[in-house]
Amino acid sequence: MAEADLALWTGELGAALKRYRATLITVAVLSAVLNVLVLAGSFYLMMIYDSVLPSHSLPTLVGLFTLVTIAYSFQGLFEHGRGKLLASVGAQLERQLSRRVQRAMNDMARLNGKTEGDGLAPMRDLDQVRTFLTGTGPATLLDLPWIGFFLIVLGLLHYWLGLFALAGAIVLIALAVATHRVGAEPSRELGQLIAERSGQAETALRHSEVLTVLGMRGAMERRWDQVNQRYLIAQDRLSAAAGKLGSFSKVFRLFLQSAILSVGALLVIDGKASGGVIFASSLLFGRALAPIDMAIGNWRSFTSTKASWARLNQLLDEVPALASSNIALPLPQNELRLEGVQAAPPGHPMPAVSNVGFAVAAGSVVGVIGPSGAGKSSLARTIVGAWAPRRGSVRLDGATIDQWPAERLGQAIGYLPQSVELFDGTIAENISRFAISTDSDAVIEAAKLAGVHDMIVRMPLGYETPIGRDGSWLSAGQRQRIGLARALYGSPFLLVLDEPNSNLDQEGEVALETAIAAARDRGCIVIVVAHRPAILAQATHIVLLRNGRMEGFGPRDEVLAPLLRQGDGRKLPAAA
Repeated sequence: MAEADLALWTGELGAALKRYRATLITVAVLSAVLNVLVLAGSFYLMMIYDSVLPSHSLPTLVGLFTLVTIAYSFQGLFEHGRGKLLASVGAQLERQLSRRVQRAMNDMARLNGKTEGDGLAPMRDLDQVRTFLTGTGPATLLDLPWIGFFLIVLGLLHYWLGLFALAGAIVLIALAVATHRVGAEPSRELGQLIAERSGQAETALRHSEVLTVLGMRGAMERRWDQVNQRYLIAQDRLSAAAGKLGSFSKVFRLFLQSAILSVGALLVIDGKASGGVIFASSLLFGRALAPIDMAIGNWRSFTSTKASWARLNQLLDEVPALASSNIALPLPQNELRLEGVQAAPPGHPMPAVSNVGFAVAAGSVVGVIGPSGAGKSSLARTIVGAWAPRRGSVRLDGATIDQWPAERLGQAIGYLPQSVELFDGTIAENISRFAISTDSDAVIEAAKLAGVHDMIVRMPLGYETPIGRDGSWLSAGQRQRIGLARALYGSPFLLVLDEPNSNLDQEGEVALETAIAAARDRGCIVIVVAHRPAILAQATHIVLLRNGRMEGFGPRDEVLAPLLRQGDGRKLPAAA
C-alpha cells in the first residue's frame, strides 16, 4: 500500500493531483464520518432486541428510531458530498491535463515515432484515470483502513467475535492479493492488445477506399481477426482469473456472515452475550469485510488505473513541458541558416540527411533538387521543425527554431507538405489554420495568391464549404491549392513547399509561380523541393542532394550549369 501511495504522488500527474490535496483530505474526513455513522444501524438493531422488546417501551423505540433516521440522513448527505467531490477532482484533473497529454502524445509520435495502436492510448489512459476517480474505486480504498475499526468494535462486543472476524478478514485479504497477482500479467497484455486492435481498425477505416478497390479488405479483415482473437483470449484469461477468485471470495464472505451468527448464538447460549449481539455482530462483520469484497470485484479497475497512471507519468517524463520564457523573441525577418544538420525519420536509426549547411537571406528562393530518396522532403521537414535535428541546428535570424513557442513560430512559417494534410472543417477554417478569430481579408488574400479564390467562390457555400475528413471531398489538385493558400496565410517569412506542383494543372502552375514571385518580392525566403525544372526558373539558389548529403549549393546558374551539360540542354538530367 505504501508503494502505491508513493507512486500516486510522484511524477507530473502526482504534482497535478497534489493541487487537490485539501479536497482529498475532505473526502478522507467524510469517509471517516461515514464509517462511524455505519455503526448506527448495528446498534439500533441491538437496542431493539435488548431494550425495546423486553421492556415493550414505545417512547424508547421512537427515540431510537429518530436517532437512526438522523444518522441515515447524514450518511446519505455525506455519501453524496464525497461522490461529488471525487467527481469534481476527476473532471478538473482531466481538464488540467488533457491538452498537456495530447501535446505530449503528438510530440512523442512526431519526434520519436513512438505510437501504440491508433496512437490514442494516452487519451484513453487519462479517461481511465478520470473514470476511476469518479467511480467507487477511491471510496473503496478509503474504506479499507476502517476494517480494523470494525474488528475492534466486534472485539468489544466479545473477543471471540473479534478473533473470528480477524481470521476471516485475513483470508479475504489473501484472496485480494492473489487476485492482483493472477490478474496483473493478463491485464498488461490486454492493454497492449486493445491498442493494437484499435490501431488496425482505425487503419482499415481510414484506407477503406484503397482496400476495396485493390481487393485487400479480406486480407486486412483476417489480420484484424487475428489480433481480435488474441484480445478475446487475453480477456477470457483475465475474466477467468478474477472471476474464480471473486466468486470464491463472495461465497466465502456469505459463509463467514452465517458462521459469525453461529458464534454469536453460542455466546448467547453460554450466557456471555445478549440476543441483540447476534444481529449487531452480523451487520458489523458484513460492513467490515465489504471493502475487501468490493476491492476484489473492482481489482481490474484498480490495476488498469495503476497501469494508466504509470504510462501517463512515463509519457510526460519523456516529453517534458516546454519551459515558458519571459523573453518573447521577435518573429524572424532576415536570414535562414543550417549548420551541419543531420536528421532522420522519427524512430529510425539511419539519418535521411547528413551534414547539410547553407545560409540564405530574405528575398531568396532556394530550389532543392536531387533524385528520389535523396532526402529532399526530409530536409524540408527539418527546416520547418517537424523533425528535430539529431545534430547541427536550424536557425532563423541567429536563433534556433526551438527558442520560439510552436504557436508563435507558426505565424512566420508556411508549409506545404508533399502529402497535403487538410482537416475536417470548412475551406476558410483550413486556410486560416483554424484561428480562433478568422481574418477574412487575410484568408481571401491567401486564396488569391494561391489562385484558388475563383474556384472557391464557385462552390455552393463558398469559403464555408465543408471539405470532409482529410479533405476527402476535394480533388487532389484542389487539396494542393488550398494547402498552398494555407501556407501563404498571414504572409509568413519562411515558405517551404514540397513538390507543390505535383497535382496542379496549367492554371495551378501559373498561380504557383505568381505566389512564389509575390513571396520573394515581399522579402520572404522560399524553399521549393522540385522534380520539374520549370518551377526552378525563379530560384536564386540551388541545393543539390544525393544520398542524403549536400553535393552542391550556390547561385542557380552555377549549380545547374554542370547538370545541364550532362543533359540534352533542354531539361535537367534524371539524376537531378
